[in-house]
Amino acid sequence: MNEFDGEPIKGLPEELPAGEEILWQGSSDWWALARHAFHIGLVAAYFIALMSWQVGSSVVGGEGFFSSLASSFILVPIALACIGLLCALAFLYSNTTVYTITNHRIVMRFGVALPKAVNLPFTVIDSAALKNHGNDVGSIPLVLGKESKVGYFHMWPNVRPGKLKSPQPMLRCVPQVGTVASILTRALRADVEVGACLQSTQAPVEAATEPLGPDGLRPAVEATV
Repeated sequence: MNEFDGEPIKGLPEELPAGEEILWQGSSDWWALARHAFHIGLVAAYFIALMSWQVGSSVVGGEGFFSSLASSFILVPIALACIGLLCALAFLYSNTTVYTITNHRIVMRFGVALPKAVNLPFTVIDSAALKNHGNDVGSIPLVLGKESKVGYFHMWPNVRPGKLKSPQPMLRCVPQVGTVASILTRALRADVEVGACLQSTQAPVEAATEPLGPDGLRPAVEATV
């Protein structure tokens, strides 16, 4: 038995209320998570640079190239162990993370040692953006209203990197990200339209296609609610 066996619905801490339905559920791709959250590429590059420096120093010191190269291979098992550990962590995070999009909210269930479930009603989401990592895998960060705050380290790795002051929850490294973004776009639009009808005002909703900034993000949908 694991800590999630008691869930009434996979990824959700409780039954859905009347009128709410699941539009999509999914998890992070563990390999993409290992590359983009745990940065195994940078770790590999670090060990390659360290081996190169060791070989260069030994050659300058008068040792033969091949003997220097052979002695540097002592770092290979350490490098493989570090990369393997990071891949294992990415696999664990992927297997314990479930993202759920309903017609009213986004629910993030995650946590390896300390399971958490975070509810994000559409009413607290100002905008969503899309970053494609390639191979139809990508991330969808969510910009929350000023009155809605989440903890950066509480949410990690389900949070946009670098946004420490204003953390942005993120559906990270999800497969078929274009489809997921479309589902979220339609759900946000529908929610805004319902709210507009209830308030007898039309809230603007627009899908943008221009780049948001140098990090390659572009808005998937923006909604003022």
